[in-house]
Amino acid sequence: MKSRPVILIMPSTARKGEEFADASISLSNRYTDAVIAAGGLPQIFPATTARWVIAEAVQRCDGVLLTGGDDIDPKLYAGDLAPELAKTVGPLEPDRDTWERALIAEVFEQHKPLFGICRGHQMLNVALGGTLLVDIATQVPGALNHRRMDRKAEPVHEVKIAPDSLLARVIGRQTLGVNSTHHQAIGAVAEPLRVVAESADGVIEAVELKEPERLPFLLSVQFHPERLIDSQALFLQLFNSFVAACQRRRQRNL
Repeated sequence: MKSRPVILIMPSTARKGEEFADASISLSNRYTDAVIAAGGLPQIFPATTARWVIAEAVQRCDGVLLTGGDDIDPKLYAGDLAPELAKTVGPLEPDRDTWERALIAEVFEQHKPLFGICRGHQMLNVALGGTLLVDIATQVPGALNHRRMDRKAEPVHEVKIAPDSLLARVIGRQTLGVNSTHHQAIGAVAEPLRVVAESADGVIEAVELKEPERLPFLLSVQFHPERLIDSQALFLQLFNSFVAACQRRRQRNL
């Protein structure tokens, strides 16, 4: 039987879980379903900041998927916020911030494929030294409504894609209709990254590495492709491409 690549998936945290109301992890099945559909074997990361666990979890997997969730702590990328911005910041996941930053460092150290989605897209930028827009509606004049929770499984606006990008090669298009369920976005782009997709209001919708050889695969998107794979097969191509890169990385280690 073919050995499938193991994809380490980052969960959200919950203060009260279903079983005993303990601190717990939370993860939409959409992520694991997308990985399975693409031929990968999902493995959910345990909620811990222990560095040895992070390092070994990355070592044992073939690629890492960063997922959506609550806001990243502004202290990691900004100074004191003006009151009108501070009040827009939603629930925080401080432990998750800690383990994901360490995990991203391990991904680069161990040269593993990485796919970032929504919060994961933003965390990648923060972990590499970039900043975020704290609240799009407050900071971007004439911004589109990017927080369309009422249509989270439907395309609500288009993005323009750089023709020389991995994203364009994977989906075979230079424009794409995407869903949009966020109120924050990448601000100043981290030095190792380049912008490869934007919405009409200038919000950054995808980034890749300036030097692609630094990792076997890196793609990071602001939208949620895992919620669109049932209605549009081209979104599954993103997972197919990522999992294929993880499989190649696995075969090199066998």
